[in-house]
Amino acid sequence: MRGSSPELCSRALDFNRTRALTLRPVNAEHADLARHRTIDLTTIGRKSGKPRRIEIWWFHVDGRFVITGTPGRRDWLANIHANPYVTIHVDGNDIPARASPVVDLDQRRAVFMDSSTSWYTTQAELDRLVATSPMVEITFAD
Repeated sequence: MRGSSPELCSRALDFNRTRALTLRPVNAEHADLARHRTIDLTTIGRKSGKPRRIEIWWFHVDGRFVITGTPGRRDWLANIHANPYVTIHVDGNDIPARASPVVDLDQRRAVFMDSSTSWYTTQAELDRLVATSPMVEITFAD
């Protein structure tokens, strides 16, 4: 895993195994992280069971952190469907979290209508983005 220590990988696996986490809404400390557009996301490989770390954009829309992309297949999303427990790496922090697919079409549309995600509407029609783009909401864990 790029840029990760064995200890961090072990912590990610322990996080995955315990699942005894208290999920909490975005607080002021986490909301400050919204100033960072690019983060690293660690998922657990659905086949390998090993941590997989990628660089990706996230967005803070209506008080929620969302990861999305243009329509198409994404390994990170397949990994999340198999195991929703992830680690967000941002601003020198490794933050345990849960990624939940956003399925409500009105919520999906609101994300793509937000000015922070306007680039996506230059890549595909809004209705196609709403219907077929990968999208998860990040909920932080204690």
